Amino acid sequence: MGHDHEGQRVSRRSIFAGISAVGLGSLLAACGDGTPATTTSGGTVSPDATTAADLTGLFTDANTCRLSPSTTQGPYYFDADKIRSDIREDRAGTRLRVVLKVQDSEQCGPLANAVVEIWHCDAAGLYSGAESLSSGGGGQPGGGPGGTPPSGAPGGGPGGTPPGGGADDGMADLKPVDDQRYLRGAQVTNADGIVAFTTVWPGWYRGRTVHIHAMVHVSNSRVLTTQLMFDEALNTKVFTAAPYASHTGRDTFNDGDGIFQDTMLMKVTQDGDGYLAVLVLAADSDADGS
Repeated sequence: MGHDHEGQRVSRRSIFAGISAVGLGSLLAACGDGTPATTTSGGTVSPDATTAADLTGLFTDANTCRLSPSTTQGPYYFDADKIRSDIREDRAGTRLRVVLKVQDSEQCGPLANAVVEIWHCDAAGLYSGAESLSSGGGGQPGGGPGGTPPSGAPGGGPGGTPPGGGADDGMADLKPVDDQRYLRGAQVTNADGIVAFTTVWPGWYRGRTVHIHAMVHVSNSRVLTTQLMFDEALNTKVFTAAPYASHTGRDTFNDGDGIFQDTMLMKVTQDGDGYLAVLVLAADSDADGS
């Protein structure tokens, strides 16, 4: 892949064809035998401390058949060219493990070998690859701290479902304006449809509640674009600590956000010095609308 492919769609086909430094063969082998793997920023693959059975057990009581809500991809999505589990890089913040299980919405079974991407802002509300844009500078498509809130849908306000409710809202992928790639990454689902990421609790920016973007690719199709949310009591608790506490003036909460839905709320539990957040994503894998 590499920088020549910035802005192109991440797909199972392109990842299979282009990843070498990360050692995708090792990653897929680990996924195929049910053992989760962690890809470090240096490109080596090693087993995660949590067993596959532990991860699968997180979803025993989950409703896995309801199609997850589709949302806009937002103005800051691009192919970050990062197949990895730990997406923190140098970003400070409360440690957060995000574990997602991808299901087929019709068959209600796990989707193996799907590509799951997540991306979100840092504690100050900035997006990598778009720091000047998300800070409100450089003629931004939508702002972070001090800027105009980003549009939630084409022609829309700070929130909303894409026209038709589909996974592709017609919003163009961003051409990155800097070389930063923190808080962005992709993983391939294992035999149980599960991926795990290590990140930090997202910050906030004007016009939006706290959220993580997620996109699921099957073969060469984007089959789900959605967002992951947090209980406001936990947002409040996390934001009392550094580095979040210095970013004041939050103006939009779950109940005032145009995209928020209860089904986007992750199940969050304490996890050592951080948190573990879990959610099932049910995707229309054959893109037939059901």
